[in-house]
Amino acid sequence: MTGVPASAAGGPSGARRAASGAASAAVPGAAGPAAPDGAAAPGVSEASGAADGRASGADGVSDAVSDGAQDAGSGAAEGVKPARGGKLAAAAVNQASVWNVANLLTMLRLILVPAFVALMLADGGYDPAWRSLAWAAFAVAMITDLFDGHLARTYNLVTDFGKIADPIADKAIMGAALICLSALGDLPWWVTAVILGRELGITLLRFLVIRYGVIPASRGGKLKTLTQGVAVGMYVLVLTGPLATLRFWVMAVAVVLTVVTGLDYVRQAIVLRRRGIAERRAALEETEA
Repeated sequence: MTGVPASAAGGPSGARRAASGAASAAVPGAAGPAAPDGAAAPGVSEASGAADGRASGADGVSDAVSDGAQDAGSGAAEGVKPARGGKLAAAAVNQASVWNVANLLTMLRLILVPAFVALMLADGGYDPAWRSLAWAAFAVAMITDLFDGHLARTYNLVTDFGKIADPIADKAIMGAALICLSALGDLPWWVTAVILGRELGITLLRFLVIRYGVIPASRGGKLKTLTQGVAVGMYVLVLTGPLATLRFWVMAVAVVLTVVTGLDYVRQAIVLRRRGIAERRAALEETEA
């Protein structure tokens, strides 16, 4: 037909031969006789192989990138889970740290308070056997008071719970003993009022001046605590004769130490407050200057 190219005139076979010739001309060293129908020219085969290799390489790179991305995503996901678990574990450790030996002793002292009251008032409160058991509970509570603070400071077991519960347990066991003794008529109420008033007042004073600093426990305060424990313990027991006279004088010393150390704490609180106010004024003047 007029105007139809020769390559097209041959039909599909002619088209393949034309394509083979063009490929042979384009690829160096591929010149030569046209390949038979259905066979690719050598240059085309090489080009096709190279293209297939590049395609395979690209596919491999794509697969590697995809696998790497999946691995990275999986690793990232796995990394997030341990982090969340680590936070939970850290929280669990913080919660479990409350259950250390120092806090357990403080809890024991709190539990002994109602047990002591029950033993102290059993059978009217004048049975020597029940009073001896009450003394044992009081003695255990006072001994644990000596050990829990030492253990907490020595082995770094100080917790917020211990800071709050320890002074409460101290005041609770001492207050319960004094009130029971006064209620039974063994100890004048004014002695109970002086000791408990001093303890509660100093505790409140510590909170009022804590913004300026902490009032440290003095040796006199520790001696006061020891003397109070011995005196109250002697009153819990049913004593007669010289021992009854001795406990009177021990309690007198405890009352004197209670008043003297209380006044000393008040003096320290006043000095600490004045110093704190002076330091704040000096800092304010420096900032204004």
